[in-house]
Amino acid sequence: MDCLELALQLLPHRYLDRAHREMLSGAEELRLRTGQALTMLRLGREYPVPGEPIRREELLRTLEKATGASLHSASQALSRGYIDYHGVRVGVCGHVVCRDGQVTGFRSVSSLALRIARPCHGCCDEIWRRMRQEGFGNVLILSPPGGGKTTALRELIRLLSLSGWRIGLVDERGEVAAMEAGEAGYELGAHCDVISGVSKLAGSMMLLRGMNPQLIAVDEITQPEDLEAMREIVGCGVRLLATAHARELGDLRRRPLYGRLLDERLFSETILIRMDETGRSYQWRRLGA
Repeated sequence: MDCLELALQLLPHRYLDRAHREMLSGAEELRLRTGQALTMLRLGREYPVPGEPIRREELLRTLEKATGASLHSASQALSRGYIDYHGVRVGVCGHVVCRDGQVTGFRSVSSLALRIARPCHGCCDEIWRRMRQEGFGNVLILSPPGGGKTTALRELIRLLSLSGWRIGLVDERGEVAAMEAGEAGYELGAHCDVISGVSKLAGSMMLLRGMNPQLIAVDEITQPEDLEAMREIVGCGVRLLATAHARELGDLRRRPLYGRLLDERLFSETILIRMDETGRSYQWRRLGA
């Protein structure tokens, strides 16, 4: 799957010439804002792309492409603030419509963020070597938003699966596996079973009841219900591989949800992803060591 090509096809036509394609080839995100020039993110920095400002009708046309020309049918997905387009996460900002305190959609849209996922075979080789040599329990991958957590999660799932581990993946947002017609858009190895479009708690229970996994992987622990899913997985004696937003381990401790997660010692190791202008580095740490 070429997520960059999928993302480019969502852009206004004037960005599809050779010069723009070459310029955008290393982009990790593309940002469209009404009245502003297109920008791209790479290694956490945002760069302007030469060209005319994005017009409101172009922004709406991009969103229509991403929803299959049916904004109404995608209203439930849009209420989460993003939609999935074949593995490209499209974040949405604008004037939100609420009913009974719940977001039901957008009255108008002002900006879009196209997150471009890429496989990164080899990025976790050193971490994987340590996991095999030193053993591992339940592993939590940490980085700030856009730091590469999902990419690292996908790569570790692939390496574990290729080594014979029976993996159950709860792909709530559809980003990790990018399933289409029952097939994963990314290589996940021969021993990975994917359930998508469902909450982490519900998906984990379905995997535990029906698929006999040795390890369950989930992306982005954010809700109290997610913590309950972690408890269920660990309580059943199944290994756990998960991600969370944090710059440092101390960031987790200061937030109530993650503080409880650490207090309950649901994880035994962390992988901290650091990012600067030269690239990403991966630091393995045993909790309590």
